Amino acid sequence: MHTVIVGSGIAGWTVARELRKLQPDAQTHPITLVCADSGDFYSKPMLSNALASQKTPVSLVMTPAAKIAEQAKVTLQAHARAQRLDRSAKLLVTDQGELAYDQLVLALGADPIRLPIAGSGAADIQSVNDLTDYTAFRNVLPEKAKVVVLGAGLIGCEFANDLSTAGCEVTVFDIAQWPLGRLLPQTAGEYVKAGLQNAGVKFEMGVSITEVAKADAGGYSVTDSTGATHSADLVLSAIGLKARTSLAAQAGLTVDRGIVVDQKGRTSDPAIFALGDCAQYGEQGLLLPYIQPVMNAGRAIAANINGADTPIRFPAMPVTVKTPACPTVIAPPAAGALGNWDCQPVEAGLRALFKNADGQLLGMALLGKATAERQALTGELPVVWE
Repeated sequence: MHTVIVGSGIAGWTVARELRKLQPDAQTHPITLVCADSGDFYSKPMLSNALASQKTPVSLVMTPAAKIAEQAKVTLQAHARAQRLDRSAKLLVTDQGELAYDQLVLALGADPIRLPIAGSGAADIQSVNDLTDYTAFRNVLPEKAKVVVLGAGLIGCEFANDLSTAGCEVTVFDIAQWPLGRLLPQTAGEYVKAGLQNAGVKFEMGVSITEVAKADAGGYSVTDSTGATHSADLVLSAIGLKARTSLAAQAGLTVDRGIVVDQKGRTSDPAIFALGDCAQYGEQGLLLPYIQPVMNAGRAIAANINGADTPIRFPAMPVTVKTPACPTVIAPPAAGALGNWDCQPVEAGLRALFKNADGQLLGMALLGKATAERQALTGELPVVWE
C-alpha cells in the first residue's frame, strides 16, 4: 500500500509521521511526500513573530528535510509541483513524472489573497505564507523600516506587533472599524488596538489602499481610499488566505471554500484525503487554519489510511494571538451562532463572553491578564466538530 502525500507543511509531515508509527515497515507500506519547496520542517506560526526574537530563516528550520524524511522513512520528492490527478488510474502527475498511489493525502495549503491595487510598486507588495516568502521578506526589509501592513486581522496584528518591537515604524490599514473585526466584538477590538498603539503601532481603520507607487527617492508612496498618501519602505499584505483547490477541482473532487472532506478526512473520492489550510471540514464550510486542528485531523487520517474507522474530532480550540503588547486568546462562536457578547473589564484585562439566550457559552475572547482564565473557560465551550 503506497501512500502519497502532497505538501510539506505541518499538515503533510504530521500525516507522514503518524502513519509511519502505525505502519513501521517502509517496504510493505511506502510513503512518498511530494512538495514544491525543500521539504524542511518548520513551524509556520513562528513566521509572524520571528523578527523581534531575532530568528533568521535558517534558524526557523526545526528539522532539515533529509533528516525528517529519514526519521519517518519517507521518500521525499522535493521541488516537485503537482500538475494533475488521474483518479481512475490513481496517478499523481508532477513536473518530475508520475506517481502511483493507493491512498493520496492533499495537504496543499493556501495562497495569500491579493487585492487589486494599482501603481508601479504594486508588484513589490510582500506576503508571508511560508518560509520562502519569509526569506524574501527579510531580504528586502531595511533596518528600522517604515512598513505599511494591509489587514488588521490575526496575522496582520501579529506582524505589526513583531515589526514594531523590532524597531520598525508600522501603520496598519483595514476596511474594518477595529482590529480582528471578524473575531472580536468592538470593545475587545478596541482593547487590542490600544495595546498595540502603546507598542508604537499606528492604525488607519475604515480605510483601504488603492495604489502603491515607487517613489523617486526610493521606497513607496502609498495612497489610501481617502486620497491621503503615506511613505513606506515596504508594504506587507496580510488580508487572508484562499485554499488551494485547483488540483482537486480539476480532478472532479467536491470543492467549495476548500476541498470538502467528511468526518474521516476523506474527499468525495474515498482514496483521497485532505487536511490543513486547503480543507473544508463538512459541507457547512468549516475552515480551521490553525495548528491544533491540523494535528487532530492528521492523526485521524493516518489511522483511517491504516484501516481504522476514526472520526476527526475538533474540541474547543482557543487560539493564542501572538501579540505580546496585548496578550489575546480567542475562541470565536460558530458562524451564524445566535447570542450576544458581554464584555467585562478585569484587572489589567478584558473578558468577552458570547452566550446564547440560555446562558450557554458559545465563544470567548480573553485579553490582557484575563488570558489566565483560558483553561477554566475552555471546558464550558461546545465541541467545534464531531
